[in-house]
Amino acid sequence: MSDPREAGMVGRRTDGKVVRRPLSPHLQVYDMMQMTSFVSIMHRITGTAWAGGTLLLAWWLMAAATGEVAFARVQWFMSSWLGLLMLFGLTLAAWYHTLAGLRHLVWDAGFGFDIPTVYKTGRAVLIGTGVLTVLTWLLAIVFWG
Repeated sequence: MSDPREAGMVGRRTDGKVVRRPLSPHLQVYDMMQMTSFVSIMHRITGTAWAGGTLLLAWWLMAAATGEVAFARVQWFMSSWLGLLMLFGLTLAAWYHTLAGLRHLVWDAGFGFDIPTVYKTGRAVLIGTGVLTVLTWLLAIVFWG
């Protein structure tokens, strides 16, 4: 008896020859201490966090449109330790996702695929994220604090 999943693993090349497609790897095969895996997976996670952060923005904008009482509640939450932690994490996610996205744009242009460059740009994304996040918060504290 044939496994019904076999149908999804068999394909044909343009010349008609039958080929077996590989199974997609799962997270267990990735070494999270390897720069390439870590940067790639974190890019996906920060993209999700950044998308989720738009809910905070929507809440803030709806409260601003609703009135002073609703806006004061949002402002209170955003200035609480949990709100500030969420905003800091959102800032971190935004910078990381932006820098990793720029790295992907360079790759899309056909540059930076050799292993030494991949590791250099991965480290640049990590260091740049830390520096830009701290700089963003320092500027926020100085100008709006």
